[in-house]
Amino acid sequence: MLKITGLDKLQNELKQAEQALNELDGELGVVNFDPHEPASIEGAIQSVDRMIDSRIEPYVDNPIVESLAEQMKESYRENILQKAAEARLQSDED
Repeated sequence: MLKITGLDKLQNELKQAEQALNELDGELGVVNFDPHEPASIEGAIQSVDRMIDSRIEPYVDNPIVESLAEQMKESYRENILQKAAEARLQSDED
C-alpha cells in the first residue's frame, strides 16, 4: 500500500494562496514619481513592494503566496521603469 502525505498542507497552502490573490485583486494604490529622478523611481518601486507586502502579510509563510508576490513585484517594477522611460522620451521630443 502506498501512503501519500502532505496533501493537507498543500490544500491549506492553495487555500491561502486563493485568499491572498483576493487581497491583491483590484487597485493596490497609487504611486507618483519623477521620471527624471532615479531616487523617485526607486521610491515608487519600493512603495508598490510595501503595498503588496501589506496585503499578503497574513500569508507570509506560504511559499506559493511568496512566489506570486515576487512575480507581481517584478511586474510592477518593470511597468514603472517602462513608464519612466516613456515619459523621458516624451519630454525629450517636446
